[in-house]
Amino acid sequence: MPVNETLSQYSDWSYTTATAIYVLALVFFLIEQSFGAKGRQAAQRTRERARELVGAGGPDTTESVTPPVENASARAARGRAERVGRMGAALTILGAVLHLAALVLRGLATHRVPWGNMYEYIMAVTFIAVVTWLVVIRKFPARHLSGFLLLPVVILMFVGGTMLYTVAAPVQPALQSYWLTIHVSAAAVSSGVFLVPGVASIFYLLRTAHERDPKRFARFGARLPSSEVLDRIAYRTTVFAFPLFTFGVLCGAVWAEAAWGRFWGWDPKETTAFIAWVVYAAYLHSRATAGWRGTRAAVINVVGFAVTVFNLFFVNLVTTGLHSYAGVG
Repeated sequence: MPVNETLSQYSDWSYTTATAIYVLALVFFLIEQSFGAKGRQAAQRTRERARELVGAGGPDTTESVTPPVENASARAARGRAERVGRMGAALTILGAVLHLAALVLRGLATHRVPWGNMYEYIMAVTFIAVVTWLVVIRKFPARHLSGFLLLPVVILMFVGGTMLYTVAAPVQPALQSYWLTIHVSAAAVSSGVFLVPGVASIFYLLRTAHERDPKRFARFGARLPSSEVLDRIAYRTTVFAFPLFTFGVLCGAVWAEAAWGRFWGWDPKETTAFIAWVVYAAYLHSRATAGWRGTRAAVINVVGFAVTVFNLFFVNLVTTGLHSYAGVG
């Protein structure tokens, strides 16, 4: 079927507008991160004082602890930072709606699922990452970190919309299969979700470094949520993404047998995906059996994130193999 050029143009406009809105939201979140630090540090001091009282035999409650005195200017600055952060969250939701519109319009324009080349795949991965983060900030007090999540999203969308942009067109004959919907969608969703625990684990390492050496990381480490919160974010999102990633790898093997006559051939894409699967499996296994809930587990998660990013860019754009369907140019 012919490509609907009008819908394709609307998709491109939605993509560009969503990127611009994410940039604006990024600025708002960085303002919240910068000017709302005093209030978060005061709350942290309150929690630390409560723990000291509990350790000394006091009541196990934070309500009985008098919070540090905060002057009027500090309260006003914190209130403004909170409002700016809420505006950033609203802008992120608006950007996600336009992002989704870009995906849907691209699919309607090409009469297929909109992840048949690198431009479309990055569009899908970044959308999943943003939606996952919106869910996270509703469950955990980590909204002020949203700028650091949106930064890689904006970079990926900029690279995808410029250097990797591909005109809307039918996919290659090798990709004209229902497995494109099943296998690639599972890979895109899991890759997008894996972006969140990767960032959370990096922040976990920074936070624990600050706890070990407060002077060295005083400016940034104290502004992060507690290491327990960051650890829970990384673990729970990885637990959600790993089964989807496993399903995607298995579906890829079935598709490979149907297309190339073998389930596994150590293609660069297959090999790197297998390495990523082993790393994330090691992370979850170490958490469940060895009790690795600290720095060692975070390092493993960061390694898995690095392998995923390597698989997304280097393997698709540099190496040559049976999965060379980047569609660049």
